[in-house]
Parts: sequence; C-alpha cells; structure tokens
Amino acid sequence: MFGPVLALLLTAGLCCGPPGSEAAPSRHLSLNYRPVIGILAQENHPRDPSPHGTSYIAASYVKYIESAGARVVPIRINRTEAEYEKLFNSINGLLLPGGDVDIQSSLFTQAAKIFYKLVLKANDAGDFFPLWGTCQGLQQLTVLTANKFLLTNTHTASVALPLAFTPAAQSSRLFKHFPKNLLASLSQENITANFHRWSLSLQNFSSDAALKGFYKILSTNTDGKIEFISTMEAYRYPIYAVQWHPEKTPFEWIDKPGMVHSSNAVQVSFHTASFFVSEARKNQHKFSSPEEEDNALIYNYDAHYKKKSFYFVQAYYFD
Repeated sequence: MFGPVLALLLTAGLCCGPPGSEAAPSRHLSLNYRPVIGILAQENHPRDPSPHGTSYIAASYVKYIESAGARVVPIRINRTEAEYEKLFNSINGLLLPGGDVDIQSSLFTQAAKIFYKLVLKANDAGDFFPLWGTCQGLQQLTVLTANKFLLTNTHTASVALPLAFTPAAQSSRLFKHFPKNLLASLSQENITANFHRWSLSLQNFSSDAALKGFYKILSTNTDGKIEFISTMEAYRYPIYAVQWHPEKTPFEWIDKPGMVHSSNAVQVSFHTASFFVSEARKNQHKFSSPEEEDNALIYNYDAHYKKKSFYFVQAYYFD
C-alpha cells in the first residue's frame, strides 16, 4: 500500500501551489530548442590525480544532460569574474555536480558563488535561468544560501534508498510530470544512489530561517539515525537540488553497493534530466557567434577512460 504522502501525489495530480509560490515563467513566448548547459569543473581529488589535467568533470554528468536533448559547455575553475559573467550570458542553465572538494574554500566554491549570484540577479530581473545541484551541488547551495556550513556527517557513503516524499512534493515543479509508476518506485524501491558523507539534516534545515524561506523540501531520507534532505527546490527561483545521483544509474559502472541499474532507476534518471533541460529551453541566452559556441562545447575535449578508478568510468580533464 502507498503511504499517505505518495497516495496524495498520485491522486492530487500534483496541483500547482498558491499564486506567487513558484518560480516565475519565462517572459519569452518561444522555446530554445538548442539549449546549452554549463557544468562546473572542480579540483582533482588528492587520491585520484590525473596526468591529463588538474580539474575535471565526470563524463556521466555530460551524458546525463545530453540524454535529454541539450549540449554541454565545461566551466573551468580559476577564471575571472568577467569571464564567468560572459559565459553565464551565453548558456541556458547550470549544473553543480557531485564531488569531494571543500565547499567553503575551493576554486569550485568560488566559481559557484559567482554563478549563484548571477542566477538570482537574472531571475529577479525576469531572465529565467535554471540551476541544478547534485550531491555536492546540493550541499554547496545550502552554504551559498545560508552563508554558513550546516552539514552533518551521515552513514550514506554507498547505499541505494527510496525517497520519503513530503506533502510539499505534490505542488513541486520537479515531480509534476513524473509518471505515477515512477513516483511509486521512488517511494518504495531502493533506486536512488547515495554516495555522500555529508548531509543537510532536517533539524539543521528547520532551524535556519534563510534555508526555510528559500527552499521547499520535496523528500527526505535517513541513515537510521539522522533524517536529511534528499530533494528540494526553491520557492521563487528555478533552482533544484538532489542529494542522490540520477546521473550514475545509466552511465556509471563502478562495482559498489548502492549502484542501481534497474529499468525504473534509469527512467527516473531520464525524467530528472528531461525536466531540467525543459527548464533550460525557457532561457534565451546565446553565444555571440556560432564559432564561439563551437569552441566552448565539451566536444573539443576527450573523455578519458579511468578503468580502475574508485569514482568514475570516464572524466574530462582541464588545466
């Protein structure tokens, strides 16, 4: 039997929330069917160095975005604010990926902070621009929004879990168009891949006014002792974040507990990617020329097969 929250999700049609509670739609009548998503690179992990570069993007994130009909531009770290602002005005969405860097002092964090401010400024001005955070990306967003570190250690380093939907999920933009059978699977099956040591506990979220006023909690999970946020979206902005890894299911094959490749898990991955890309289609940013766009795309870089790496099957590297 479905739980009361899931039953509400399946029967209420995921109705819209009260006026003013959702991110404003794009003012543009036409959609952009050539969306380009920026993915932020990060410093190599000390235990996983590479001769190919000092920063990386896991190829699974690139494939994840491409699977839903968008192209990818790598955003390299240690660039100037002016360079980042120019790039922001050329891309149609931003993904902050998972990883393992210091989310208070890393170059990844410095760049994320610049883009976060640009995202808020653009949307406040009516320029619809979506932002997605996965795992470390969710954690980074909590630090940027609360302006402090509120994370807690959890025993979730390699485990697959079902989502515990909150009542707010019924009015969420993220889950609005999910098929009912996938909502049921998400609620009942261990199909969300968790590979994190830090989490935002429900207790810490609830005690912080900045986070409570900014994000709607869509689902939680527990490691048996601590309940933590696993899915959330902003009230007023097209900002979305998951603590779990939808990109790993179809594209990562490291043999570890928590790695799920079932049909339902793969479909969930596609629907999350499709939702985010559909948000990016509402943005009309573009490069100054086709040549500039071509030179920026991920196609200019090689994905390196990492074989026995304990993190990713493939990765792109940058100096």
